[in-house]
Amino acid sequence: MDACTLGDLVGGLALRLHTAPAGPAAPVTEVLLYDAHAPLPHAPGALLLAVGVRPAAAGPLVRAAAEAGMTGVVVRGADGPVGEAETHGVALLSVDEEASWHHVHLMLASATGARSAPGGGLGDLFALADAIAAATGGATAVEDPRKRILAYSTVPGQPVDEDRRQGILGLQVLDSVENTDQVRLVFGSSGPVWLPPLTEGELPRLAVAVRAGGETLGSIWVVDSGTLAADAEKTLAQGASTAALLLLRARLAQELARDQNIDVVRRLLDGSADASTAHRLGWDAVRVAAFVLDSAASVPDAERTLLRLLDVVRLQCEARYGRHACVLLDGVVYALLPVPGKHGGGRAPQEQRADDRRHRQLAEDTVRQASRSLRVPVRAALGEVVPSSDGVADSRADADMVLRLLDDDLPVATVEEVRPRATLLQLSDVMRERRGLRAGAWRRVLAADAEHGTDYARTLVSWFDAGCDVAGAAKALSVHPNTCRYRLKQIGRQLGIDLEDPDERLVLWLQLRTLAECSWSAGP
Repeated sequence: MDACTLGDLVGGLALRLHTAPAGPAAPVTEVLLYDAHAPLPHAPGALLLAVGVRPAAAGPLVRAAAEAGMTGVVVRGADGPVGEAETHGVALLSVDEEASWHHVHLMLASATGARSAPGGGLGDLFALADAIAAATGGATAVEDPRKRILAYSTVPGQPVDEDRRQGILGLQVLDSVENTDQVRLVFGSSGPVWLPPLTEGELPRLAVAVRAGGETLGSIWVVDSGTLAADAEKTLAQGASTAALLLLRARLAQELARDQNIDVVRRLLDGSADASTAHRLGWDAVRVAAFVLDSAASVPDAERTLLRLLDVVRLQCEARYGRHACVLLDGVVYALLPVPGKHGGGRAPQEQRADDRRHRQLAEDTVRQASRSLRVPVRAALGEVVPSSDGVADSRADADMVLRLLDDDLPVATVEEVRPRATLLQLSDVMRERRGLRAGAWRRVLAADAEHGTDYARTLVSWFDAGCDVAGAAKALSVHPNTCRYRLKQIGRQLGIDLEDPDERLVLWLQLRTLAECSWSAGP
């Protein structure tokens, strides 16, 4: 993201710009509070808040800021040293006399962090946490409604307790009944709440809910070591307003990234993505998993149910891989499942089998969870692992083929598990598309069955499946071997089919299995 500039700050906050020798595009990298008892740090691009310095007496501070490489100085009041600022090439800004330095620092620091943090969102929240911690005097953390820590302050010297340390290490607040009760109290309050320590050795907290339009987006917690600023509650309430904006913006950024990700996945699935697009996912070997609702089930609101299925698949993928690559296309939810490392000769067979087990387990868990929550049977198919995201379309074709073979007895399958049936299904598709492959003796066999009530087609397929063994075919048909021999002779005599010719046997078997398997009961 582009760095914050003076123009950005002046345009969006209650700041007055008196002079900017480097122009409004001068970058602002951070916001510092002036401390008369400490030397100014070398901080190129920083904006210095002249705390404790009268505007008319800020000339030496302006010179010192210029020597430290800073972009500008902010004074409280309009009577500032404009001439010296222009002479030394430093921007001079001001805020109202009544403005609180804590509040000004909070707003400027969060605005600067929001523009300069990579990817926005969390970087903005970390800057806000630091600003609140500096203004209130207590270590600060920002949480989401599920008690996950989104950001925390890093201001040196502020006391923390063991719960704070453990929470930051795991980015998750330690769960307990007492903590849940405190969170419920914070969410039910209209402003900041003082909370006692939950255990011996823990410090009290000052906390506030973060809301926008009646929706609770999270909460902010400040450790109270007994030295919080007098206006800590006011500062925290103002911080909650800023946090709401940042969380909403982070949500929009995530939705935008998700939309962009969905577009990439769509193009990978249909084979229209170029090489550079394919590598944006950052994965090497991948596999396509496809999830569908049972077509035989009655679904009153299929569109809504499919969207809910997408959510279930997305959550399952995020739980395992930390990010998702899922999309809903033509009634099918597709997910790209990454394979660690390189696929191919460099991966041992046991590693590939382990990948298969992990992916199949994900599919089974998703089908079980989705079927239970949606109250509709769900099926899942896994395509072949392809060595790079360039081959996603091929893995999708595998998954689509497997979906056609699933039923109540086989709700989840990989392409390898049904490879023979999938191959026959592909041959069927090809043969149905080509007139020459559709022609042949199989039509005469079906016509005879339909006209005379014979059972030639089933007899032939049973014979072929038995390796042309009459006894085996008779057993499958539950007839006497002589009956089977008679039928085979009649097929040769009446239909002119040479069953002694291995090529004719092979073609006839393929056509009956791929083109006519479902026609035995329906006629030709």
